[in-house]
Amino acid sequence: MTIKEQRIELYNLLGDLPSKSQPISAKKLKEEALPHYIQEDWLLDLNGVESVPAYFIKPLKGEPPFPTILFNHSHGGNYELGKDELIKGNHYLQNPPYAEQLAKLGYAVLCTDAWGFGKRRGRTETELFKEMLWKGQVLWGNMVYDNLRAIDYLSSRSDVDSDRIGTMGISMGSTMSWWLAALETRIKVCIDLCGLCDFHTLIESQGLDGNGIYYFVPNLLNHFTTSDINSLIAPRPHLSLAGNYDRLTPAKGLDIIDEQLKKVYQEQNVSEAWQLKRYNIGHFETEDMRYEIISFLQKWL
Repeated sequence: MTIKEQRIELYNLLGDLPSKSQPISAKKLKEEALPHYIQEDWLLDLNGVESVPAYFIKPLKGEPPFPTILFNHSHGGNYELGKDELIKGNHYLQNPPYAEQLAKLGYAVLCTDAWGFGKRRGRTETELFKEMLWKGQVLWGNMVYDNLRAIDYLSSRSDVDSDRIGTMGISMGSTMSWWLAALETRIKVCIDLCGLCDFHTLIESQGLDGNGIYYFVPNLLNHFTTSDINSLIAPRPHLSLAGNYDRLTPAKGLDIIDEQLKKVYQEQNVSEAWQLKRYNIGHFETEDMRYEIISFLQKWL
């Protein structure tokens, strides 16, 4: 099976999704010049079902088109925060928040509210999962779909350098980052924090309840391992940062993924493009992690 066929197979596991060719529309709600960046508030029609609130952050310095990051917010049970994680930060992220950090480095940033989060609240995560399951849909599939279409939206903007798009996030945002990069080759750099997890090891360690129901894709393990999915990112640069004491990313699973991805990247003569950095911590970002992320972005994007 070719890599292209593997991507199609992986995408097809995500349930009955809208066409990826349906038109996208966008409404700018407001624009505000802040001390470190310009913040645009948007309402995007990405899926034809419900509108997707989004922030687009533009650097104050530099000239467009800008290299751009699709920032994927985390879960953490904080359904009110959603995309505000980009501009307000989170208790398990370093300061400053990534909107400020990335803008100062010259990157534009887009972040949307995922299904059930931020200004898309109204139905619980379990309500969404159950309703979609009845309809032959998968909650994670719809979440991934929105962010795939967000890449289409970014590529349509004249102030975005469509050849320099990266994606990143922590926890749920981490998982979203490597799924997106596996499925979408326009993503040139992937950075994930505290979310790279070998599915089979998670079962062995009885850690399934550490993840929300959004995480589970029917029939996935009959077709793909975590390493298989992440192999689809190669040869593009991929930085993963993890805590050895993080129960959501068991250490044994990290060993398995690292071993397999080292082989994949070595076979494509780009060994330095895959990096897994591990720390003796739990589920949070450290100052050293932030340093590594900035360095990786500046090198590869």
